[in-house]
Amino acid sequence: MTRIRQPWALRAYLVVARWLAPVWRKGLQRRLLRGKETPRSVRQKLGSEYADRPAGTLVWGHAVGVGESMALAGLFARLAERRPDCSFLITTTARTSGDALRRTGLPARCQHQFAPVDTPEAVSRFLDHWQPSLALWCEMDLWPALIAETDARGIPRALVNARLSPESLAKRRWGRWLYQALLPGFRDLFAQNEATAEALVVLGAPRGIITVSGTIKALVPPLACDADDLDTWQQTLAERPVWLLASSHPGEEDLALAAHARLRTQRPDALLIIAPRAPARGLEVVALASAAGLQDIPLRSAGAHLATEAPVYIADTIGEMGLWYRLAPVALVGGSFASVGGHNPHEPLALGCAVLHGPNVWNFTESYERLDSLRQARLVNSETDVTREVTAVWSANSPVHTTALVDEQAEAVIERVQAMLPR
Repeated sequence: MTRIRQPWALRAYLVVARWLAPVWRKGLQRRLLRGKETPRSVRQKLGSEYADRPAGTLVWGHAVGVGESMALAGLFARLAERRPDCSFLITTTARTSGDALRRTGLPARCQHQFAPVDTPEAVSRFLDHWQPSLALWCEMDLWPALIAETDARGIPRALVNARLSPESLAKRRWGRWLYQALLPGFRDLFAQNEATAEALVVLGAPRGIITVSGTIKALVPPLACDADDLDTWQQTLAERPVWLLASSHPGEEDLALAAHARLRTQRPDALLIIAPRAPARGLEVVALASAAGLQDIPLRSAGAHLATEAPVYIADTIGEMGLWYRLAPVALVGGSFASVGGHNPHEPLALGCAVLHGPNVWNFTESYERLDSLRQARLVNSETDVTREVTAVWSANSPVHTTALVDEQAEAVIERVQAMLPR
């Protein structure tokens, strides 16, 4: 295994990180007072509370965002089937990621806890307790003290689902001396695309350990929902035709409402569910619907738990996308008309929901290109396109197929990770 040397930049970082321990503690206490942490998350981040470590081989994966955490959960679910002797741990820094994992349900023999703050003391306590046999980082949330101590203990490690845009590469160049110390110690670096592979080389990664593997977000497990709630909704909706605007941003609701007006000329009982990406925009979306001539729009956050006769329903809550994707046979995935770069198409597909998207999908370029070519997703450019594609799905003549995608690239990543585990 290639060992990390500790040049001056890494040594200097570790010294500063040790000095910053009191700053971390004060910062976490302030976040706790603002409701952004819980007492448990603070204790875990400072290394003073852990769940019991299971016996045997433990695979540890770290991620920051909800999407990355769910991708790790999907990867671990596949590994759990192949290696029943292994247990798994997912760490996150964001509270929302931990909440999402608990709502969806962790894979077999898998636990979640919050990652330690990046000080030598907290990192050592974390690794002393968990003693992982393999460490995986998902995307680019790389903490130098945590990586350096993992390497010092001879724990093999890999980086999966790495993605670097030109903008993010430019921001990371200031720390290239640290990256030059950290990246060569990874056994494998799995990049989502060629541009990321080249960016990793610029930051100091040996080209020989980099594989362009696409995204592992195709492995996301189906989002969970309350079974009783789903049953009640299905009985209430009966035969009403439903479609969904998922994770929408400003400007996208106007397009969906215009398309819905056209759809209602064909199906007056049609229902559009709008789930804004930012739930705080719920009242704003109600105002848009009112401006479009629609009245008495129910709002989930205001206690309207069911859509009755209303033509539009605003799903302005967190953690319920699993319900909306199950209710709607087709979704226009937001962030793809706004200058956002799109959102994960694999979440609706995992629940049999056909995917429509606009042209701005650079966050998931490879996924959408592949899904479009396989007719598992469809590009729409206007309200006319949306109307046509939604009607096609309702007519059961949809050109969009939602059969499970067999992702050979993701399977190759799983096999390589499995090969790193002790026998």
